[in-house]
Amino acid sequence: MTKNSHEADVAFIQALAELLSENDLTELQVKREYGEDDSLDVRVAKTTNVVAQVAAPVAAAPAPAAAPAAPAAAPAAEVAEDPAQLPGAVTSPMVGTAYLAPEPGAKAFVSVGDKVAEGDTILIVEAMKTMNQIPAPTGGTVKRILVEDGAPVEFGSPLMIIE
Repeated sequence: MTKNSHEADVAFIQALAELLSENDLTELQVKREYGEDDSLDVRVAKTTNVVAQVAAPVAAAPAPAAAPAAPAAAPAAEVAEDPAQLPGAVTSPMVGTAYLAPEPGAKAFVSVGDKVAEGDTILIVEAMKTMNQIPAPTGGTVKRILVEDGAPVEFGSPLMIIE
C-alpha cells in the first residue's frame, strides 16, 4: 500500500467518524473495494454511557397501613450486590458463549458445592468458533454458578464464585 493510499484511508475513516457524530449514530460499518484482492473494512462505533434514573413513584392512592416495608427494601439490596466484586469471583476473560459441560448432554464440569483445584477446568467460553477452557484461578469450593449453560457472556462478567 502506498503512502497516498494510507492517507486517503485515514481521511475516509475521519469522514465516517464525522458522519457518526453529525447524524447521532452509534455505529457505522463500511466495506471499501479497491480491486479484486484489495479492500478496506471499517467499523466506527461510539460508546454511550447509559444512566438509569429511578423516578419517584407518583402518589396515587395511599397504601394500607398494614403493608410491610421490608419487601420494598429487599430488591435494592440485591441490585447493590455486584457478583463480580465478591471475593472468589471468576470473571469471563472474553466475549462469547458460556458452556458448563464439555458437550451437550454431558455432565457439567462443576456443580455448586464441588471442590476444585487451581487450574481445573470449570467451564468453556466459545469465542469465534473456538472452545476456550476457563481454569479455576484458585482452589476452593464452588459457592455459586452465575451463568446458565449456553448463555452469552461479556468480558469481565461474573461466571462463578469459588471460595
